[in-house]
Amino acid sequence: MPIDPDVAIGAELGSLDFSWSESDVLLYHLGIGAGSKPGDNLSAMALRWTLDGPGLQVLPSFGVVAPTFHQTDPPPLDLPGCDINLAQVVHGAQSIEVTGPLPTSGSATVTTRISEIWDKGKAAVIWQEGVATAPSGERLWTTRSSIFVKGEGGWGGDRGTSTPVEIPDREPDADTTYDVTPQQALLYRLCGDRNPLHADPHFARGAGFPAPILHGLCSYGIALRTLTEDLLDGDATRVSSFGVKFAGVVFPGETIRVRGWREDGRIVGSASVAGGERDGAPVLGDVLLTTRG
Repeated sequence: MPIDPDVAIGAELGSLDFSWSESDVLLYHLGIGAGSKPGDNLSAMALRWTLDGPGLQVLPSFGVVAPTFHQTDPPPLDLPGCDINLAQVVHGAQSIEVTGPLPTSGSATVTTRISEIWDKGKAAVIWQEGVATAPSGERLWTTRSSIFVKGEGGWGGDRGTSTPVEIPDREPDADTTYDVTPQQALLYRLCGDRNPLHADPHFARGAGFPAPILHGLCSYGIALRTLTEDLLDGDATRVSSFGVKFAGVVFPGETIRVRGWREDGRIVGSASVAGGERDGAPVLGDVLLTTRG
């Protein structure tokens, strides 16, 4: 069968040495919409993301893309025990936990393994875990991500468990919209994700979409940047972890609405499409941001 869980689960995917610079951080922040509002070129908070120098901060979500930032090929799917292709795959969930503020430049090694595979009947969910360490051996961050593989599953395996993030029954503490630009996916793909689903109309139609869609990780970064600005005074160093479930798609040119609630010392949130024919369509669910200090 296309997925052999006995081979895949626990398989080590190897280690990758990588490095990043301030220019990479700046490009990433621009790719997730930093500096796009009128007046951001004069705003001290916005310039934390877009101006190199001592005031530059790094959103922790950058750690998700840093290992592959300079790759120009579509993401490989040569996972042990998994015979799948890009047209079957959508991003399911993503989280990152950081041990401290990310440096604006540096080098590290990431080691990745397949941690779990869930059998959803008509689909499979493949989980990967990656640990990034500095040359000194210090752990910098840990990522967990899943991909949803359409057309697989049905072998009678573990269906998996999840704990939904509950949204409070009250008005949000932050409610912000962001207008996704028509070229947003074309800009964000320069951050190391050249999946043609986000750029090639023909490929997108073959995958069942009427047009290329925005990268889920772009929506992920937009949401973290928005919540950090609105509820953490723009201080990225206060972010300890950030996780989401990808609940729907965004098309370039649409508007994302990000809402956040302070709840039990954490920030919970949601993201949806605002306005147009798809008003209210979900984008991100189970949004959870934990803080330090």
